[in-house]
Amino acid sequence: MSDAPPAEKKKRSWKRLAVEIAVVIAIFFGIRAWQTRDAPTGPAPELRGLDLEGTELALEAAPGEPVLVHFWATWCGVCEAENGTIEGLAEDHRVITVAAQSGPPSQVAAYLAERDLDFPVVNDPRSTLAHRWGVHAYPTTFVVDGDGRIRHTEVGYSTSWGLRARLWLASF
Repeated sequence: MSDAPPAEKKKRSWKRLAVEIAVVIAIFFGIRAWQTRDAPTGPAPELRGLDLEGTELALEAAPGEPVLVHFWATWCGVCEAENGTIEGLAEDHRVITVAAQSGPPSQVAAYLAERDLDFPVVNDPRSTLAHRWGVHAYPTTFVVDGDGRIRHTEVGYSTSWGLRARLWLASF
């Protein structure tokens, strides 16, 4: 048994809880830093390619209009879970998605049709664009402001609210 009075035990338990919370936060931010280690900052890399219908899509600065650039893959379960969020954002924001390592355009188009999805997609079967943007994990989402600068980078699942907030912040 401990000889410490109850007040002293309670004080130690709060300190221990604070340390444990600090460790969890440090781990979270460490993982996030590792996941985005090669992600560009500042001016966005060039993003130009053909959509699934063969029309050129390009990321070009539109003054005051932020753009969501979303890298995903048809084989990615987290991407599948996030598809509805991206679809909803594409209805009222400028969105460009890049399907990496997902096969030929016909295969990506079939995937979208099966799920009734309709957002702009550049097919990137060899991950050329993904590598240029420093993408190591899917999904990875960038918010680019109206001046063509990357304002936010998210790796993994993001909520609609979170992405909308980042788009809103990038408009200032």
